[in-house]
Amino acid sequence: MTAVGLLVLGAIHRRGRAHGYQVRADLDSWGAHEWAAAKPGSIYHALKTMAGQGLLRARDKASDAGGPPRTEYHMTAKGRAEYRARLRRALAATDARLDLLAAAVGLIDDLPRAEALELLGQRAMAMDAWHSSVAAHVPRGTNLEEWGPVGEVVSLWLHTAQSRAEWTRQLIGRLERGLYRMADDR
Repeated sequence: MTAVGLLVLGAIHRRGRAHGYQVRADLDSWGAHEWAAAKPGSIYHALKTMAGQGLLRARDKASDAGGPPRTEYHMTAKGRAEYRARLRRALAATDARLDLLAAAVGLIDDLPRAEALELLGQRAMAMDAWHSSVAAHVPRGTNLEEWGPVGEVVSLWLHTAQSRAEWTRQLIGRLERGLYRMADDR
């Protein structure tokens, strides 16, 4: 699963129907070209690939400006199910790359609030478990600086697990306070 694929599905889900240029404009407006490598080639490749997988249906539509026809895409039932599955996996994943996590968080409002909270809760607990797992290999009272570069790696993993758990809990708190209009609020 790629961040670009998730973002493309999310853009089409939000629009209902869209041609490649509209999807690209949406992703550009979200800044995805900076944090998700959502370049034009990867966007059009994702559209064609997902159409070939039956996630999207493509149809040529005459251009409003009288130019060549544009291919318009809309989600199939299989595509809607796959979009939600990808979104859920990316939110709960502990090993998700930051671009994939960012894509999922940017689309989180396509889920019902309770489901988003459940997935984020799973993620926070998994981050805590990861932190505990790494910490279990460090003897009590150890100065990681004395381990040299390996100590720096261990410190990085401990910090990453802790900061990701804290950030996830902060997002959970914002959602619990009713921030953001979720799918079941519409």
